[in-house]
Amino acid sequence: MRLHPKGFLPLVVTLVILLILVGLINLVFPEQTIIHYILYGIGIIFYFLCIRFFRRPLRAVQTNSENIISGADGEVVVIEEIFETTYFHEQRIQVSIFMSPLNVHVNWYPISGEILYTQYHRGSHIPAWRPKASLENERMSVVIENEHGKSVMMTQIAGMVARRVYTNAKKGAYVFQGEEAGIIRFGSRVDLILPKDAEVMVQMGQNVRACETIIAKFQEK
Repeated sequence: MRLHPKGFLPLVVTLVILLILVGLINLVFPEQTIIHYILYGIGIIFYFLCIRFFRRPLRAVQTNSENIISGADGEVVVIEEIFETTYFHEQRIQVSIFMSPLNVHVNWYPISGEILYTQYHRGSHIPAWRPKASLENERMSVVIENEHGKSVMMTQIAGMVARRVYTNAKKGAYVFQGEEAGIIRFGSRVDLILPKDAEVMVQMGQNVRACETIIAKFQEK
């Protein structure tokens, strides 16, 4: 299993804490009982889930300039028309994907193109599935414009448990559809802000898979 580099330090810290707890339990209660083995089992399962959270799968993608692919694994929790106020200042379509702690939390770019805008927003950590999370939570917004002049904003949003958003986006850089964009640590959400005339291909409640599920298609002009 490939792990994301941003997971190495949390995993080491978690392992040290678990080992300290095991040592304290055995110091206070040296005689081994069934309770000891249950606690050991819980610790092993918990640590396995932590390792699994930082998995970094390889995803194959067939690039297509007409498609906007999912940048995250998870469930579609928002499909609505909004007035985007931070960059576009126009009516757009928002599609939001909620990632539970069991989902892969690496994110990928939904289209190929030049990065026109990046903006980090400090914020709170309300549950990521709530609509206000798009405006109030810690988040990182990136706008990508393809060779046809069509643009998409991808916003990585930290949730109630997720405390950090990491991205490799740099303004002026050219990125490729399906290229790794970053990671959000522990339970979070990704918003895709699409052109108003984009044809949405997913439904509310649908489970999507990054680099494979087509979220929407650009309209030909």
